Amino acid sequence: MSMCLQNKQNLLSKQIDLKGVEPVKGVLQSYAIADLRIPLPYEVRLAPITTYSIGDYVSRTIQYSEPYTYPRSSDHVCGFEDERICGFSQDRTDMFDWTRQNRLTQNPKRSPNTGPETDRSGTKDGYYMYIEASRPRAPGDKARLLSPLFNVTSVKGPKGSGRVPYCVSFYYHMKGKHIGTLNVLLRVRSIAYVDSVAWSKSSHQGPDWKKALFDISPSGPFQIMFEGIRDVGYEGDIAIDDVSITKGKCKQDNSVANSVLIGGSAKLHPQLLGSWTTFALLCFLHYR
Repeated sequence: MSMCLQNKQNLLSKQIDLKGVEPVKGVLQSYAIADLRIPLPYEVRLAPITTYSIGDYVSRTIQYSEPYTYPRSSDHVCGFEDERICGFSQDRTDMFDWTRQNRLTQNPKRSPNTGPETDRSGTKDGYYMYIEASRPRAPGDKARLLSPLFNVTSVKGPKGSGRVPYCVSFYYHMKGKHIGTLNVLLRVRSIAYVDSVAWSKSSHQGPDWKKALFDISPSGPFQIMFEGIRDVGYEGDIAIDDVSITKGKCKQDNSVANSVLIGGSAKLHPQLLGSWTTFALLCFLHYR
């Protein structure tokens, strides 16, 4: 059964037919909800219905964010200068969050001997994203930052390949005797999502910003995830800046013409909201 409430009033109520398919533990069942309206937020409740009663439910809140459109085509590199951080989002399943910061907003009592003094450009008002390793953080704690979803299902790669290569480029800062690990994962979405480590670096890497770039060939809609893992001590701040994702294999100078604007309207168009809202089993919709 599904139910949609607006201002506590019932707008939609219907039962979802599983067509005689018995749910199997660990196997995803999906149902696409086509009744959502942009830009309203919703609370989605998932609950099983048995012969005897309705079981306990879990709920998630989904919110629509307006596409982030850069004012100039040259701004295809995300420097996190805007509060909307180019459409990136914090992963809700991790232990803590990445923090947006610049030289002017740094805590004067921050941990010494770790973290960058400025963003990659060296300006005091330029922003970057970083993880804070001080208390209450514990060894092994993870912070994950997710890019917008890039829908590449309708795009074909070079003749004979079937997949389009992309170049992921960014700058990282890993200074400190307690530096843990920075992983970059490729998350490919299908019925469920699959994460794989595409790049990784651990331990102290010196006092300067360093550039990393690598190729990916996703098999479907994908996201890039930056995962910072805290080590044993507080001198372990990790930072990233100037992230870009461009079509084609990595080369010294990626052309702006091939750039995929991170958070750009071409990749987060309102029509794609339906592809984000596929829910397992039975759903209850509540509008807040």
